[in-house]
Amino acid sequence: MQDQIKYVLRLCFRCLCGLLFALPTASAARQLPVNELNYFQAYETTVDGRPAWHIEIGVSRANAEYTLREKTFLRKELVLDLPNTVRGQLAAQIAQKSKYVSSVRIEELETRHTQVRVLLTQAGADCTYQVTRLDPDRRARRPSRIAIDVFEKPQAASAGRVEGVAGHALVLDAGHGGSDTGAVGPDGVTEASVTLAVARDLRDILTNSGARVVMTRDADVDVYGPYATDRQELQARVNVGAYAPEAEIFVSIHCNAFSNPGAHGMETYYYPKTDRDERLAELLNEELAAAGGRFNRGVKQANFYVMKHSAMPASLVELAFITNPEEEALLASDAYQRELALALAKGIGRYFSESAR
Repeated sequence: MQDQIKYVLRLCFRCLCGLLFALPTASAARQLPVNELNYFQAYETTVDGRPAWHIEIGVSRANAEYTLREKTFLRKELVLDLPNTVRGQLAAQIAQKSKYVSSVRIEELETRHTQVRVLLTQAGADCTYQVTRLDPDRRARRPSRIAIDVFEKPQAASAGRVEGVAGHALVLDAGHGGSDTGAVGPDGVTEASVTLAVARDLRDILTNSGARVVMTRDADVDVYGPYATDRQELQARVNVGAYAPEAEIFVSIHCNAFSNPGAHGMETYYYPKTDRDERLAELLNEELAAAGGRFNRGVKQANFYVMKHSAMPASLVELAFITNPEEEALLASDAYQRELALALAKGIGRYFSESAR
């Protein structure tokens, strides 16, 4: 009888051990599903009216995490880091038939950490770029994708050049965009379209004057992705600056709005995290007031996310009230947009000149 009891106990012990080893560990249970790269396509196209080399990388998880940064070693390359991701069936190196991009390399640096490197040609060294998320396209049998657009070197704006910016680098943030139009004027002019137009003109002036400019967006797109939370979208803009370590200042461009159509004027903002934030806002304000001809509402302190969380000195400018019919018409004018861009460029030039003393 005792032998039978011992046999049953041993059998139960073995079964219990088997169950314990079969159960996932706590760390395994917490581990996120692995993202797999499952699609690749690249071609020449036009994005928001600008020629671009368009690269799409399919991901099995729609909200796959990623970061994009520049790296310069011999030649410039764009580095897309994808944590918790495997390469899947994609080739390790994919040649590109582009005068701006020579090849795309995909490498698993370590377990579940994949890096996509976009190697630019000599002609592509001064190109601008943007990264966006694309939703699945079932009709075309395309999965969720991360898209990288490389734009040809921008042409200098007809507005000309400014002094003081040569050799300096900065981030320009065109407010809103994509699924977020921003404020809309009585005649339908959107804040997102005005801020992008002014940011492009400003970029061209600064680039033509010898500065290096990084844009948070260079087309009518969301920076993080469509319908992100406000925090996700704003942090994505801050991240653009964080991954451009050479950048010295962050300038965010917006249009004001109010329920009363009589509200009018321009103003600039800063958050006092460094001893240079306020001075940047002051100089931008002075030049906008001198050039734009609008009522000057002053330089104000505010807790705006992009200013507070950018490590570098930052300022947010409100060009005018898009909800004011007179100012909406001005903001929609190409000539007035260039005038505002030149004013901002002069303010930036003065800032860098002062900082060098």
